[in-house]
Amino acid sequence: MRNAASMVFAALTFLGMPQVHAQLAADDPDWKEVDAPAPPEFDLKRLVAVDVPVGGELKFGVDPATITIGKDWVVRYVLVASSPSGNINAMYEAIRCATGEFKTYARRTGDGPWSIVLQPNWRSMQDNQPSRHAWRLAKQGACTGRAPASSVGEIVQSLKSPKVDNR
Repeated sequence: MRNAASMVFAALTFLGMPQVHAQLAADDPDWKEVDAPAPPEFDLKRLVAVDVPVGGELKFGVDPATITIGKDWVVRYVLVASSPSGNINAMYEAIRCATGEFKTYARRTGDGPWSIVLQPNWRSMQDNQPSRHAWRLAKQGACTGRAPASSVGEIVQSLKSPKVDNR
């Protein structure tokens, strides 16, 4: 019985390590963001819905093939906003769960090229607009508390099967 309890404690400690690391990283003055890769291509047919309750009729989705979790504990993704008239806007963004911040690296309208943000800055996800979508993505699966989800698969599964309404 003692061995079983030790194994459970060890497993829980191991599983909790990302949160501990992320909490330390939030207060770490030496934390450095890795260079973000170029904006990835996305496919409108693969979009998984992100529930963003906004005043308009925009629908939001993220292409699972664009989601990454970096060595810097930053979740990067392409989020697409589409209007009922068919207009498409895409954003290549990042969420830093440890600090509750996000940034936009690039934007794209319709079939046009990516427009790179020259000096992307981290901003609070608690801002009312335009960051509501980042906050919802974080709450719906990109973050587990102050840590990123344990895997891209976990993020995608959480988006496909929302469990909690975090409005």
